[in-house]
Amino acid sequence: MLKRRQPLLQRLFFILLIVLCSVVASPEAAKLLPSPEATALLGFQSKADLRNHLGFFQNASFHFCDWQGVTCYQQKVVRLILEDLDLGGIFASNTLSDLGQLRVLSLQNNSLTGSIPDLSGLINLKSLFLDHNFFTGSFPPSILSLHRIRSLDLSYNNLTGPMPSSLASLDRLYYLRLDCNRFNGTIPPLNQSSLKMFNISGNNLSGAIPVTPTLLRFAFSSFSWNPGLCGEIIRKECYPRPHFFGPMAAVVAPPPTVALGQSAEMNGVELAQPSSKKHNRTAVIIGFSTGVVVLIGSLLCFIMAVRKQKDKKQSTAVIESDDAAATAQAAAVIQMEQENELEEKVKRVQGMQVAKSGNLTFCAGEAQLYTLDQLMRASAELLGRGNTGTTYKAVLDNRLIVTVKRLDAGKLAGTTKETFDQHMESVGGLRHPNLVPLRAYFQAKEERLLIYDYQPNGSLFSLIHGSKSARAKPLHWTSCLKIAEDVAQGLSYIHQAWRLVHGNLKSSNVLLGHDFEACISDYCLAALVTSSPEEDPDSIARKPPEIRNSNHQATSKSDVFAFGVLLLELLTGKPPSQHPFLALEEMMLWLKSSREDDGGDDERLGMLLEVAIACSLTSPEQRPTMWQALKMLQEIKKEAVFKEDGELDPHSGMS
Repeated sequence: MLKRRQPLLQRLFFILLIVLCSVVASPEAAKLLPSPEATALLGFQSKADLRNHLGFFQNASFHFCDWQGVTCYQQKVVRLILEDLDLGGIFASNTLSDLGQLRVLSLQNNSLTGSIPDLSGLINLKSLFLDHNFFTGSFPPSILSLHRIRSLDLSYNNLTGPMPSSLASLDRLYYLRLDCNRFNGTIPPLNQSSLKMFNISGNNLSGAIPVTPTLLRFAFSSFSWNPGLCGEIIRKECYPRPHFFGPMAAVVAPPPTVALGQSAEMNGVELAQPSSKKHNRTAVIIGFSTGVVVLIGSLLCFIMAVRKQKDKKQSTAVIESDDAAATAQAAAVIQMEQENELEEKVKRVQGMQVAKSGNLTFCAGEAQLYTLDQLMRASAELLGRGNTGTTYKAVLDNRLIVTVKRLDAGKLAGTTKETFDQHMESVGGLRHPNLVPLRAYFQAKEERLLIYDYQPNGSLFSLIHGSKSARAKPLHWTSCLKIAEDVAQGLSYIHQAWRLVHGNLKSSNVLLGHDFEACISDYCLAALVTSSPEEDPDSIARKPPEIRNSNHQATSKSDVFAFGVLLLELLTGKPPSQHPFLALEEMMLWLKSSREDDGGDDERLGMLLEVAIACSLTSPEQRPTMWQALKMLQEIKKEAVFKEDGELDPHSGMS
């Protein structure tokens, strides 16, 4: 009986298996099963979309091909356009790189941070737009393996390092924009006949531009704002000159004659290295030979003096007596000068004397390059006093130069050790090209020190207002735009990536780095400091109405207000207390009256003025976010750089 039922059971099993296979193969069932494409998109969303603007989710009624910005062909993602969505996380590895059939990827106009991941898995990619974000790191080498790539836009990020020479091997390249980053080094000899759109302006590139038929086709604007570039294409002779930023060079004094440079092994500024041994040996030989000659000459003079007539002895004695008196007087003057110099050094160093108990805490995994004792033994020079404390320049015995800020104990009286540690741990984790990095901090009893990188080119306040002996002229509008964009980049990073606020933005807290980039200092200290009721008029003018006459803490919108005031200070050269509150047309007339030249740049100045006014509106709700203000500035720069070149539609010809 069982043997007769067995064939029947087998037939039923095979029928059931066929039915299951047909169900699984149906489009409706495919939506129920996990898809590698959906997994890749969800993985990207989990790290990049911290504010949940995308709304990707997997369920039975919503297929991933219907998600925002996703275009599919035969259940494979071929286009992914996620633009202007304020994505504020990172572009995680092993997510979108799994979309093997992707042809077009655009994440432009977001706030993505971190490095660009390995994209070598996107073997069919033709167009990649990652511009207008906050990506850092070097040029992603994986892009060089994408041999089908036609359009590549990495502009308006914070990418550093050289342009890879292998870019010349991407023979299908049609559209290439790397402008407004921090690339350095030389330009590779690009000579693709297919290249129609090209821009590398606004970087730190240097050297002669290769003369190739392809590069000869592009206008000066494709190479502008790279002060180190030279060559036939831009009609600039190649010879050494200071690498200053454009018109700012006419305003900024040259750096000190003492050679200062960035240490390859330390954070900060390192003094110039000593001469080579060969030079030292030569100097010793020359010095020894000179000494022998002087000695022989002295002996000959002595012999001749002995043979002089005796009647001249008296006069010689008088002369020798006068020489001895003069020598004694000179020695007394030298001793007095040395004592005065020593007294001044003691006065400077006394400001740095703190309690020695405890150790330095280095931030964000920084290497411990020096100890507290070494820091205390450093020669100190007073740089200035501010609302939060006193700042010194310290030269350590290993030739490292750092900036030390000694916080005012009275302003931090209500801050506990635990609160200070926790806050400085967060602040010490901030790393951005437009922030002066906090390397270490110290606290013991009432003493609190912050150690930053030393910035060699002074403050924005000095650049705008000059010294007491020489008043500076208002900066050229291009310099104003560059500095404003740098500051906006740093503030946007603080606000979006870390949810912190600066709280005390002003021109004296914006320093100029090695390449005259604007770097924000003294950030995020306002949360710890008790504000003083008596403030100068400029400090009051920088505060927005909502916190001016109250004890309310600073917010991101109060930072935006201070940025607007700073931008007006840049444009006019006037301190904040002298800024009037007028309508736009009247403000424009006042702006023109504050500037002697730039008459042909009224349009650009007017656009910058509109950004400043929008940021300094009375109502915080009406002010833009710092990210939005940054985008406004970048649009002004984009229009200026590409005034002579027609813009291409980044999505044309991508299919």
